[in-house]
Amino acid sequence: MAITAYSAWWFLPFAVPISIWVSWNDMKFMKIPNMAVYALTIVFVLIGLIALPLAEYPWRLLHLVVVLIAGFVANMLRMVGAGDAKFAAAMAPFIAFSDATTLMFLFAAILLGAFATHRIFRMIPAVRRLTPEWESWGRGDFPMGLALGGTLIIYLVLGAFFGA
Repeated sequence: MAITAYSAWWFLPFAVPISIWVSWNDMKFMKIPNMAVYALTIVFVLIGLIALPLAEYPWRLLHLVVVLIAGFVANMLRMVGAGDAKFAAAMAPFIAFSDATTLMFLFAAILLGAFATHRIFRMIPAVRRLTPEWESWGRGDFPMGLALGGTLIIYLVLGAFFGA
C-alpha cells in the first residue's frame, strides 16, 4: 500500500464516524446527506495539510475533481445515485493514486459482502423489527453508502497498520 501509516492514522478518527453516518443514513433513508459529503471534504482539506506532504496535497484534491466529474456522468447515465457519486468524490482524496487498483479490488469485495449481508439481514424478522423504518429493506436498489463507507474505513485501517 502506498498510503502511509502516518496519514491513515490522522484521517481515521475523522473519516470513520462520517462513513458510519453515511452507511446508516443510506440504509435508513436511501440517501447520503450532502452534509456528510461536505464534512468528509472539510476533513480532508484541513487534516490533509497535516497528514500529507505538501507536494502531494494538491494532487489529492484533483482526485476529488476527477471522481466528481466521472460520478456526474455515471449519475446522468443512471449508473449510480447522486449521493453515491458525491460521496465517492469526497472519499477520493483520501486514496493514494498508487492504491487505485487495490482500492477497486477492495471495493468489489466489500460491495459483494455488503450486498449479501444487507439482503440476508432484511429477510430476518428480528432485524426488521429492530429497524422497521429503514427504507432500504423494501427497495430493490442497494444502499451503496454501506459499501462506500465500509471501503473508506477498511482502506484507512489497512493503511494504518500496513501502510508505508
